[in-house]
Amino acid sequence: MSSRLIPAGSDPVGRRDQPLAVTIDGIPISGVRGQTLAAVLLAADRTAWRTAPGGGGRGVFCGIGVCFDCVATVNGVPDIRLCRRPARDGDVVVTQSREMCSPATDGGV
Repeated sequence: MSSRLIPAGSDPVGRRDQPLAVTIDGIPISGVRGQTLAAVLLAADRTAWRTAPGGGGRGVFCGIGVCFDCVATVNGVPDIRLCRRPARDGDVVVTQSREMCSPATDGGV
């Protein structure tokens, strides 16, 4: 199974996709109605959109909304599970970070 989009014209099932556009970190990405935000990002070769406390990239892990590895900020609301959230035309996704803060950069908070 591939995360790549199959152009509607060459799809043997004969879908009639309704295109949509989302923005992730200021970069526009195309998708189709019915995809989750995670599916839109995966089809655009984005495999990580959150940074874990240790600095590693995180994206889809379980794919069913249990693990919270795929969270990001959507339309200003933080901690949205992208594997569960249907993509809507005009959504704005901003990556999140859980990296350890340095006392020198965050005022010791």
